[in-house]
Amino acid sequence: MANGQWYPPEWPDRIRALADGTLTPVTPRRAATVLLLKDTPDGPVVHMLRRRASMAFAGGAYAYPGGGVDPRDDDRQIRWAGPTRAWWAERLGVDPAGAQAIVCAAVRETYEEAGVLLAGPDPDSVVGDTTGDDWEADRAALVARELSFAEFLERRGLVLRSDLLGAWTRWITPEFEARRYDTWFFVAALPEGQHTRNASTEADRTVWIRPEEAAAGYDKGELLMMPPTVATLRQLLPYRTAAEALAAAPARDMTPVLARARLEDGEIVLSWPGHDEFTKHVPTAPTPAGTPVAASAETTVPTAADTTGGGPA
Repeated sequence: MANGQWYPPEWPDRIRALADGTLTPVTPRRAATVLLLKDTPDGPVVHMLRRRASMAFAGGAYAYPGGGVDPRDDDRQIRWAGPTRAWWAERLGVDPAGAQAIVCAAVRETYEEAGVLLAGPDPDSVVGDTTGDDWEADRAALVARELSFAEFLERRGLVLRSDLLGAWTRWITPEFEARRYDTWFFVAALPEGQHTRNASTEADRTVWIRPEEAAAGYDKGELLMMPPTVATLRQLLPYRTAAEALAAAPARDMTPVLARARLEDGEIVLSWPGHDEFTKHVPTAPTPAGTPVAASAETTVPTAADTTGGGPA
């Protein structure tokens, strides 16, 4: 049975070009995305958005709120609660300034696309309702990049609650993709008193869904998703509460997952280390433009490398 993977038809030709040295990989841009969780009587549910079907890239695919890192957030001193920037730097595998910018991106994108803000007036609280006109004006300015997140926090006198985030995994867009992202995935619990809403211009639907239900929908071909989305959904299955998932985060391996393409027996083999379900065998003969490569019963089709709901999609 076909699953719900989205596969760009241009991938085989780009993989061949990378293999023969005629394609130069672009440098990946840093990004962050957040698996926002909340508890229900039936276990935790995760907030997902569906990309508009009209979008040229991964239209109709389900993803999490997320986007690119804003370099303006790496050198401005902000009020900060939770583990230190040095701790986050070691956890994320970057320098302290880069760690601040990545964590800011995770919190900012959750606010921009879901209306949820992991920040408060002091280190022990979070803001309440963020749906007023003044909040919306600031959110729109953040989306338009007229305002950096560090500036937003300073202007409102807010403390960023890094202690409400857990670094979960890291995926890097394959070298043969035209748009590449180095994306850190985080988990977070919906703060008490806050509510999600569809604030993204790139999404036509948002849902709270149990990870097992979303993964089953993907397996049946009913929900379109990308490899990092499916992989993280499956990783959430053992946890009975949002708190359990957050508690497990510090021990998770943050080694980047990067797809590999190799020539073998007259075909290209595309694989993600540690994620065998996404392995794909691609014919070496060029594929006619616009013709998608179908999945076989043995090998599932890998999906686009962009990993989130906005920005890097």
